[in-house]
Amino acid sequence: MTYNSDDLDPRTPIVVGVGQVSELLDSPAYQRRSPVDLAADATREALADTGANTAAVTAAIDTIAATRQFENSTPMARAPLGRSDNFPRSVAGRLGANPRRAVLEVVGGQSPQHLVNEFAAVIAAGDAEVVVLTGSEAISTIEAFAKAEDKPDFTEHAEGDLEDRGYGLKGLMSMHQASHGLTDAPSQYALFDNARRARLKLSREEYAQAIGELFAPFTKVAAANPHSSAPVERSAAELVTPTAANRLIADPYTRYVVARDKVNQGASVVLMSMAAAKRLGVPTDRWVFLPGHADLRERDLMDRADLSSSPASVLAARHALDVAGIGFDELAFIDLYSCFPSPVFNLADAFGLKPDDPRGLTVTGGLPFFGGAGNNYSMHAIAEIVQRVRRQPGSYGFVGANGGSMNKYSAGVYTTTPSQWRADDSAALQAEVNAWPAPVEARRADGWATIETYTVKHGRDGTRTGVVIGRLESDGRRFVALAEDAGLLAAEQPIGQRVHVHSTGKGNRVTAAAPPPAATAVLQDRYDHILVRRDGHLLEVTINRPDARNSLHPMANEELDHAFDAYFADDELWVAILTGAGEKAFCAGNDLIYSGSGKPMWGPANGFAGLTSRRSMPKPVIAAVNGFAMGGGCEIALACHLVVADETARFALSEVKVGLIAGAGGVVRLPRMLPPKLANEMILTGRRLGAEEALSYGLVNRVTPAGGALRGARELAAEILEGSPTSVRISLQVMEETRGIPDVVDAVTHHSPALDELMLTEDAIEGLTAFAQKRKPNWKNR
Repeated sequence: MTYNSDDLDPRTPIVVGVGQVSELLDSPAYQRRSPVDLAADATREALADTGANTAAVTAAIDTIAATRQFENSTPMARAPLGRSDNFPRSVAGRLGANPRRAVLEVVGGQSPQHLVNEFAAVIAAGDAEVVVLTGSEAISTIEAFAKAEDKPDFTEHAEGDLEDRGYGLKGLMSMHQASHGLTDAPSQYALFDNARRARLKLSREEYAQAIGELFAPFTKVAAANPHSSAPVERSAAELVTPTAANRLIADPYTRYVVARDKVNQGASVVLMSMAAAKRLGVPTDRWVFLPGHADLRERDLMDRADLSSSPASVLAARHALDVAGIGFDELAFIDLYSCFPSPVFNLADAFGLKPDDPRGLTVTGGLPFFGGAGNNYSMHAIAEIVQRVRRQPGSYGFVGANGGSMNKYSAGVYTTTPSQWRADDSAALQAEVNAWPAPVEARRADGWATIETYTVKHGRDGTRTGVVIGRLESDGRRFVALAEDAGLLAAEQPIGQRVHVHSTGKGNRVTAAAPPPAATAVLQDRYDHILVRRDGHLLEVTINRPDARNSLHPMANEELDHAFDAYFADDELWVAILTGAGEKAFCAGNDLIYSGSGKPMWGPANGFAGLTSRRSMPKPVIAAVNGFAMGGGCEIALACHLVVADETARFALSEVKVGLIAGAGGVVRLPRMLPPKLANEMILTGRRLGAEEALSYGLVNRVTPAGGALRGARELAAEILEGSPTSVRISLQVMEETRGIPDVVDAVTHHSPALDELMLTEDAIEGLTAFAQKRKPNWKNR
């Protein structure tokens, strides 16, 4: 329906100004501008673009919202040249504005369009009148000067409140995926493109050609854009042919077809209500309406039924067009987010778009060629679309903004045709998306499987890392794994290939054939980080890192895991004691210095110290706690069957003190062992429990004088060794079998086959015989 602007609600939101700035390192006009400088300059351009009195518009700004820079997009990110502690207000300060509200948006390429959608709704509701949206990146400058002696200092403090929405990374990152090589955007997006290639039944060569043909027109647009970071027109073949300059990044991507983040670019948008635009004297030829808009989130990577597409992104685009009341064929201008080929293909497949569509699929040149200005790319696309629809009154432009790993999608339709603001129905659609069925994931995967999608990551040094997502043949569960040999993925079409997956302490691994059965672990004479001592049927294991308070790093964990594998497999070892070297600590938990070093982190499948996640512990393990049992050290003690502590012992789950949680079983086991309120206090505050108090609550079996924990543990072990090792083992087995049976009588009457086996053992016969003969039994453990 067509409206006259006089018929519309005066609160109708409109875009009235857009601005862009950029600078190349080798440009004569290069100024080493900071992200704040770039965003402020882009905002000045946008304010001037309104055609109204700039000072009056600046004074009227009541809200400023900004996208995040890469340097504050993750908790681990660093700013080598420093950064503002309040980016939106720093930009406002450069302008002489004093908005009542300042917002720093979450991470994601969807954020510029999402901010337009959100604050247009805020304006329509009457809660704001003049809003500035801005963002920038100065990654080229930061990388060029990070180690320079004369490097600029971008550190600054800005007064005023800030609505910092956080990173918004939930569901986008996981330690499990990272441990399997999915630490970077190219490798994740490559999974989607390879799945799409399999769906379309294309060869490697055919798909590479399709990528080249998709992006070659983008390079032509970028070559004509004065703000492009790579204004070079390239042929389809040039884009996808590997060379020294165009090296392979992640199969099927070469460098030329992935987002270029080394840019110095800024872009801003000014939104107003129609009433404010009239009051401030903004000419109507600057007015651009937002008749359609939508925001949806795709299911997380491992929860998607089909990894070859993103139906939620398509749903968002369709809904934005439906709200606007137009079809895709009515668009004159289009910009599809193009960090990698897959997000463009995703929309092109859905709407029947061809690479040579006369409208083009980008108005900027796209992220690999114009530049992937971090989270702010689509602010540039919006600026370009606004300028184009102004030049062609009555036309419609579309911006599709993608974030995460095709996780988030925000869409907007722009036109100069007066259009009433209409609320979208994204919330209801999101509920539908959230209800879509999801595959079950196998974190630990073992058995024959089929490859569902894959990529091979290519390092600068020539290393190759194969990453696989597959399905187990046994139950269809999905898993992620590393290929032990990247050559496994060199076939013309690895997807559908049968492979064998097995879980390890470092994660899942796929091979072409089932690996031979693992040899039974045998106790080594020497380890690097632990000491072992056999004394008859007793094994003593000592964590030997006293200088680190016996804290554990991956290598120590692996050694402990091996030692306990050997203990449980050795029929001649009946009881084990675990202690720590020195007098200060049993174990201070995870080695935080190692963890913070950036070195690879992994842990055995059986958990911390090879014990905390071990499902079967068929023989007794005694913790001899001397001094501190902190964090993971406390969790180890909780996992042991028995605990002997000397009077200096201190037990604590101190993880909250360093921003972590007791994830190796502490938050599970402690509430099951202690009164709930005490367990809550220890977990939530890091409160320490002394040896005597731990004894009073049953957390400890015995307390010895200082320095006597190991001696006390040996005495307890000797008492256990007086009994039948077979009876001890089967007692532990039946206790474990009945642990989950809530009804006492049901648990008592639970029949365990182990009881039948017990009566047929030599030890059972020996025990009864020795009792009748009034002699000490000679146990055989059989």
